[in-house]
Amino acid sequence: MLATMMNVPLLLSSILRHAETCHGDGEIVSATVEGGLHRYTYGALASRSRKLANALSRLGLKSGDRVGTLAWNGYRHLELYFGVGGSGLVCHTINPRLFREQIAYIIEHAGDSVLCFDLTFLPLVEGLAAELKNLKAVVVMTDEAHMPKSEALPGLLCYETLVAGEPDTFDWPVLDENTASGLCYTSGTTGEPKGVLYSHRSSVLHAMAIALPDVFDLSAATVVCPIVPMFHVNAWGLPFSVPMVGAKLVLPGPHLDGASLHALFESEGVTFTAGVPTVWLGLLDWMDAHGRKFSALKRVAIGGSAAPPAMFKRFHVQGVDVLHAWGMTETSPVGLAATLKSKHQALPPDRQLELLCKQGRPVFGMEFRIVDHEGREVPHDGKSFGAMLVRGPWVAQGYFNAPRHSAHADFPGWFNTDDVVTMDADGFVKIVDRTKDMVKSGGEWISSIELENIAMAHPAIKEAAIVARADERWGERPVLVAVLKPDATLTREDMRAHYESRTSKWCVPDDLVIVDELPHTATGKLSKKTIRRLIEPGS
Repeated sequence: MLATMMNVPLLLSSILRHAETCHGDGEIVSATVEGGLHRYTYGALASRSRKLANALSRLGLKSGDRVGTLAWNGYRHLELYFGVGGSGLVCHTINPRLFREQIAYIIEHAGDSVLCFDLTFLPLVEGLAAELKNLKAVVVMTDEAHMPKSEALPGLLCYETLVAGEPDTFDWPVLDENTASGLCYTSGTTGEPKGVLYSHRSSVLHAMAIALPDVFDLSAATVVCPIVPMFHVNAWGLPFSVPMVGAKLVLPGPHLDGASLHALFESEGVTFTAGVPTVWLGLLDWMDAHGRKFSALKRVAIGGSAAPPAMFKRFHVQGVDVLHAWGMTETSPVGLAATLKSKHQALPPDRQLELLCKQGRPVFGMEFRIVDHEGREVPHDGKSFGAMLVRGPWVAQGYFNAPRHSAHADFPGWFNTDDVVTMDADGFVKIVDRTKDMVKSGGEWISSIELENIAMAHPAIKEAAIVARADERWGERPVLVAVLKPDATLTREDMRAHYESRTSKWCVPDDLVIVDELPHTATGKLSKKTIRRLIEPGS
C-alpha cells in the first residue's frame, strides 16, 4: 500500500526558495579578493542566483553540463552553488592547491563547459590556457573595475557583467532528486584524482543531518563561518545547511591567517566555525602570541585529520567547545560527530575529553561496519580494531566516468574507507590509523595517530608526524618528524622520556627528525608520502 503523501523532490533550489521566503533579510557577509567586506541578504542571493542561471543558459549550457570553479569562500561562489546546481547543471568545485597537472587532468576528465575563477587564480588559469580550448567560456569572478587583461586568455568574461544583463525571473526546473548537482575530486594521493558526483537528494539529506543538535547544531540564531574551503567537499555541506536554517553566513574569502580570522570572527560575532587542524593551529598560535580572546565564538568543528587532545585543551582555555567530526569526499563528507550522551555528563573531565577526541558517533543516515581481514565483524568494545565500512544516502557508490563497482570492489554495497578503527558500545569510533600509515613492528601494529597525539602534548612541539622507517630486525620502526615552537629545543633523550610514561616501551619512536615545516596535502592533511621521503637515507 502506498501512502498519501505528496511526492516532492529534494532539490537544492528548494533550500534557496526557503531561505528567500523565510529568511530573506538574513545576512551573508564575505571577505573579498578585491578587498573589504561585501554584505547582502538571502533574498539578494536568490535573485542573483536566478540571474546566473539565465546567464549560463544564454551561454548554451544544457542539463548535466559541468561548470568548474576555482574560487575561495565568497558570495559569488555561493551563487554558483545554487545557480548551477539548481538549474540542472553540475557545480564542479576544483581544488586550486592541487598540482597544475592534476587540475588540468580534472578539468578534462570532468568535461567542464565553463570555468569560473577568482582573481587570485589568474596566473594558475593562464598556465592552464592550453587545456581550456574546449570550454564555452572562462569567467573571472569580479566586476569590470577589476577585470584583468590577459594575452593567454583573450576571451575572458566578467562575472558581474554576465549576471547584470539577465532578468531576475527563472523557473527552477522540477528535477528528479537523483539528478547530479555537484562534483568534487579526491586529492589523488594514490593514482589520478577520482570524481565523486553528488545528487540533489544526497546534498539536501546531508545538509539536514549536519544541522542536527548532535552534529553542528545549527539554527537561525547561529552565526556560521566555514573555514573549510568551498572548493573541497562542498565546504562540509555548510553552504547548503546554513541557508536551510537561516543562520547568518560569514565567508572568509582568501584571508585565512590568524589575524584575519580573529578580526572577522570578532567583527561579525561568529558563534560557530569549521575547518582542518592546520588552520586552527595557526589561529591559536597567533592568539597566544598576541594575548587575544574570543568574545562570541562558542563552538568549532574540526575534521579532515585527527585533532590532538592538546588542541581541544587550547580551545577550552578560550571558552570554546570542540566538535570532532569525520568524513571523506566519498561521504559528502560528514559521517561521524563526537557529542556526548546524557550518561556521559557525569564523567570526570579527562574521561569526557577522551570520548570527545574520538572521531564520533554515526550521524543518522550513515551505517558503519568494522571488520577484520577476513570480513568478520569485530566486537564493539572500544579495543578491537578493524577496517571501517560505510553506507548511506550520501555515500558514493562509484566514481564519475569510472567503473561503477570501483568504490566497492571488496565489500559489495559498502564503501571501504581504508581507515583502521575501533568502535565502543555507545557507537564512538576512534580512528587508529589510515591503513597505509600504520607502522608494523615485529608483527604488531603501532598507531601513528596515537603517537602524534602524544608528541603534540610536549611543550616544545608545534606540529608532529609519525612515519615508518624500514628496519632489518623489526620490519618497520616509528620515527617522529617534528616542527618545534620558536626558540624551543628537543633532543632524542627528551623525546624518549616524554613517550615512555605515556605508551608501551616498544612503541616509542626510534628516532627524532627536526624540520622547519611539515608538508601538507592540498586538503590540509599531513603528506605522509612526502614525509617518508624526508627520513630516507641520503635525503
